Amino acid sequence: MKKPWNTLIIDDEKLARQRLNRLLGDYKNDFNISGEAANGDDAFKMIEKIKPDIIFLDIQMPGKNVFSMLSELQHKPFVIFCTAYDSYALEAFNTYSVDYLLKPVEIERLQQTIQKIEKISNSNNNDLYENIKQINFHTPAITSIAHKLGNKIIPVKLEEIVYFTANDKYVNFYNQTGDTFITDQTLSLLSQKLQSDFLRISKSFLINRNFVKEIHKYFKGKFVFIMNDKALTRLISGGMYHSAIKEFFDL
Repeated sequence: MKKPWNTLIIDDEKLARQRLNRLLGDYKNDFNISGEAANGDDAFKMIEKIKPDIIFLDIQMPGKNVFSMLSELQHKPFVIFCTAYDSYALEAFNTYSVDYLLKPVEIERLQQTIQKIEKISNSNNNDLYENIKQINFHTPAITSIAHKLGNKIIPVKLEEIVYFTANDKYVNFYNQTGDTFITDQTLSLLSQKLQSDFLRISKSFLINRNFVKEIHKYFKGKFVFIMNDKALTRLISGGMYHSAIKEFFDL
């Protein structure tokens, strides 16, 4: 008989921790709750001390940013995100995340999570991250990107985003009226996960096909995109993206 997974619950909301405790209480053969934390700083210390197998982790909390905290850990537990926002799903792909649960967590989704952990645990591959990537687990449909404004989180719907542009350490993105938003996710990660209506046309630009007003041929295999926003923004593609653009837009 297998031992239950040593588990930490990390959430700044007491009611959320209590609810998750109740849900996991029905699976005592699977989870042994070793402790709780209410912020990123305490979570970091507890993870390194207790070395849990699994953590249930909220994203928007006081203290250390959870993604920074995860990247600094020496001990790498399975991570199950529990959050009210789907805006962080992209960032979660870059961590040791097994699943991404939207609050309130339902018992049926928790059962799916248990199955995923069991599949990863039973894998013959010793590389934890590769085990996680090989599991075909469900992630919520990404419908928005988080714009952080001080202590506020503003989810911006994907359908409203005209284009993304790289800007030093951050990526700016814009809606049709020209409002500017910021994300710390890279263009590479965004282009991997936003494949339906978005295409990377250069090292600097990722565009929404639904806002392309005109496409003009340019020199050396490049294109000029006129976007259907207030400023009729002109974006020039990179030559190395020529084939992908032709295929994407059936040119």
